[in-house]
Amino acid sequence: MIVALVSVDRGPFLTFTSATITTDGWGWRICGVPIYAVTMTDTPLTEPAFLILTALAGEPLHGYGMIEEVKRVSEGAVKLHAGTLYTVLDRLSKDGLVEVDREEIVQSRLRRYYRLTGAGAQRLAAESARLARHAIAANKRLRRQGLAWRGGLA
Repeated sequence: MIVALVSVDRGPFLTFTSATITTDGWGWRICGVPIYAVTMTDTPLTEPAFLILTALAGEPLHGYGMIEEVKRVSEGAVKLHAGTLYTVLDRLSKDGLVEVDREEIVQSRLRRYYRLTGAGAQRLAAESARLARHAIAANKRLRRQGLAWRGGLA
């Protein structure tokens, strides 16, 4: 005999938990599996996503332009590869944070420009504020130990 139970928790994240109660002749077993349905709008942005949104905050850019702008914004610390860029762009686009601005043909090749949406600008602002709060807290604690970064916010 198998009985399936499903519960939905509508806390900060949409969480589905399922449990199956089975008997196999040796007794009853309960198996629970949490299943999370989250998007980039629910979780902190990855560093590449944050930097891509930052690059697009200035103006619409095509792929290579984003790679170069991310390198510039990160002062050379982050070098995106095309595979990473387009994987993150697909996810950002699916989540409504970026959209295609225009397409043009340059030397017989399609060049697609992306732009930040209103939701993308709001998400970038919220993430920037979150990271700034964390940086301030870290620098305050480090300063107490005499370790604070001199160029920091705290």
